[in-house]
Amino acid sequence: MAVERFLGTRAQRSFMATILVQTVAVLVMVAIVFRLVEDHVDFNASRYKTIPCYLALFALAEIFEILLALDALRLRNVIQLAGILLFHAALIVFAALQIHETKAALTDDACSGDVNCNGVLWRRVEPYLIVAPCIIGVSWLALMFFVRELYYEFGWAIFHVVGANPKMKTMYQFYQVMICLLKFNFFCFAGVSMQMLILVLASSSAEFGITIAAVPIVLFLLVACAIAVQREIKWLMSISLVLMLGAEAYCIYKLIRFYEPSSSWQYLSTRATLTFFTVASFLLLFATFAVGLRCFADFDKGLQYSKVYGSGETSTEGMNMGERQSSYLGGSRMQPRISIE
Repeated sequence: MAVERFLGTRAQRSFMATILVQTVAVLVMVAIVFRLVEDHVDFNASRYKTIPCYLALFALAEIFEILLALDALRLRNVIQLAGILLFHAALIVFAALQIHETKAALTDDACSGDVNCNGVLWRRVEPYLIVAPCIIGVSWLALMFFVRELYYEFGWAIFHVVGANPKMKTMYQFYQVMICLLKFNFFCFAGVSMQMLILVLASSSAEFGITIAAVPIVLFLLVACAIAVQREIKWLMSISLVLMLGAEAYCIYKLIRFYEPSSSWQYLSTRATLTFFTVASFLLLFATFAVGLRCFADFDKGLQYSKVYGSGETSTEGMNMGERQSSYLGGSRMQPRISIE
């Protein structure tokens, strides 16, 4: 049974088309909101920075989702497709939260021009803000249908990597989950950092410097952990797991800062979104730590070659392994091995 080529089936093309159409439609709605508000308020005022940051975050989220979808289809990774569905659901929540936060930003202070402080501007932008989560919700339903088709289409792919051994299959699936979680951790961290740096922190504050310093540390953590789990480097994996615990402690610290009386005033217009991103980051880190421990326990059990050289169809070792696994098919020739991590 041959594996379909990248974007070679109707389900793959429909999946990508749904994401692309949804991306364009949502970004148009957000851009209209940005333009309407820009004509009447000064974005240099701290309370109005919510709007451009909202646009930037949505642009980042949509680009991230497109790249993640292309990566999942290219690698035939069913687990990553499921992760995209969860990410899409989180986008619905994020879009809904922005309705509340934009209203809070626009209805308290007087506006200039022909828009007064009685909520006229808010009533003009409200329909566009409501349409965004509706579009994402409809596209989410369509994506669930296409992911179901892709599940059956890609179900054969993992057999090409690890054969019919149930234990190897389970270990490889945990490895896939780990890599997928690391990718989503990157987005959540980028979202929290962007909001903190643009909306909340003054460039002269100590917390601004801490946030800037955390960026390369977290990026190192994610990259190092991915390399460690793929190549089964125990000392690097140990360091990565310890750093994850530190990152979780940082998330708890930030949540306390959002609500304690001495600092809560800084986060009034962005507290809901920041809380959403920070809680999501904490839960992702916790899940990544737990799955990381499981992957660590699976080191040195014969999976490393499949993780590192899963696409090495021309290598001698890969050919020999394919020949050994062909016994599960009654001696028929295996198709070229592929990587789906």
